[in-house]
Amino acid sequence: MRRENQSSVSEFLLLGLPIWPKQQGVFFALFLGMYLTTVLGNLLIILLIRLDSNLQTPMYFFLSHLALTDVSFSSVTLPKMLTNMQTQNTSISYPGCISQVYFYLLFGCVDNLLLMVMAYDRYVAICHPLHYTTIMREGVCALLVAGSWIVSCASALLHTLLLAQVSFCADNIIPHFFCSLPNLLKLSCSDTSLNELVIFTAGAAVVVVPLSGILVSYSRIGLSILRVPSTKGICKALSTCGSHLSVVSLFYGTVMALYFSSSSGQSHDKDIIVSLMYTVVTPMLNPFIYSLRNRDMTLALRILLRNNNFFSN
Repeated sequence: MRRENQSSVSEFLLLGLPIWPKQQGVFFALFLGMYLTTVLGNLLIILLIRLDSNLQTPMYFFLSHLALTDVSFSSVTLPKMLTNMQTQNTSISYPGCISQVYFYLLFGCVDNLLLMVMAYDRYVAICHPLHYTTIMREGVCALLVAGSWIVSCASALLHTLLLAQVSFCADNIIPHFFCSLPNLLKLSCSDTSLNELVIFTAGAAVVVVPLSGILVSYSRIGLSILRVPSTKGICKALSTCGSHLSVVSLFYGTVMALYFSSSSGQSHDKDIIVSLMYTVVTPMLNPFIYSLRNRDMTLALRILLRNNNFFSN
């Protein structure tokens, strides 16, 4: 019975953005520009970190992985949305939809965990500067990044496997611009209590634990600064933590807005707008935040731009 229900829906229809048909061209150009900015900006960060020897530190090692994750995260939803807007074909195959859910959860989770790892790195750098190179040695950094990917893969795979067991009957219209897990569960004609339980427990843990780690790290940083209050110490903390705090605030601000908009039963339009902030705007702004508020990144960018070989090649 379940197999029949699943096979009866071979594709889903994405309603996309709540805009008038006449506005499709304008929004297509807008989101295409935002996507290209996201890709080029984050790839530029990765390039700078690779080329500049002064950026070969744990902080920038984690930042390069965060930039790669942001590019991948945006690429899960934006190219499909742009294709649908251009071709007016809103369909997505069942396997394609399930795959989109998996990679969306994967890269979103990696992004989340990397922000916690970066907060821990800043805590060690400020509170234990003499032991920083010992604690944040190369093997530990690689292990932290690998652990983030492993946990994220396991979490995304768990949600996706449970989703693959869900039956879909006649209704295949998703009021969103991508295959959202909550929206898919609403379309199901079978019992989804187990899926919802896993989302509430495992899904919440993936958000709550990293956020708690970030809050603890910055609480200890704050206490360390208060114990020996000095202008030099405050400036050092702001220079090393300012960019990361801005990214964390932007990331979790949109996550909380997405959660409250979904749980409060608000309109699909508001849910889509918040999702756009989370999947499009945040990854696009991260390179600007790190470039404009980070002296090392700004200096590396200036050196790269001044290099005649960069333009000639």
